[in-house]
Amino acid sequence: MLRLLPWLAALVVAIYSVVDCVQTPDDKVRGLPKVVWVFVILLFPFAGSAGWWFAGRPTAFTLPGRAPGGAARPGRPIGPDDDPDFLKNL
Repeated sequence: MLRLLPWLAALVVAIYSVVDCVQTPDDKVRGLPKVVWVFVILLFPFAGSAGWWFAGRPTAFTLPGRAPGGAARPGRPIGPDDDPDFLKNL
């Protein structure tokens, strides 16, 4: 049973990575084209998945009102107490 664990882990990680790669928009994929990433993940489950997670995925998750680095966009209110239009309605 323990001999199957690395193969099972590789299969699970590869499937998760392929699904993540396929669902990522084409313009957000870094490094290689999306089709190449899928082939790399399928041919080399451990190395391909690690490569996808560290070199192929988009770098940042962007919240509304925030820049990709996590900083607030200049010129936009961060919260309702900073928004002059909101404060006028109080």
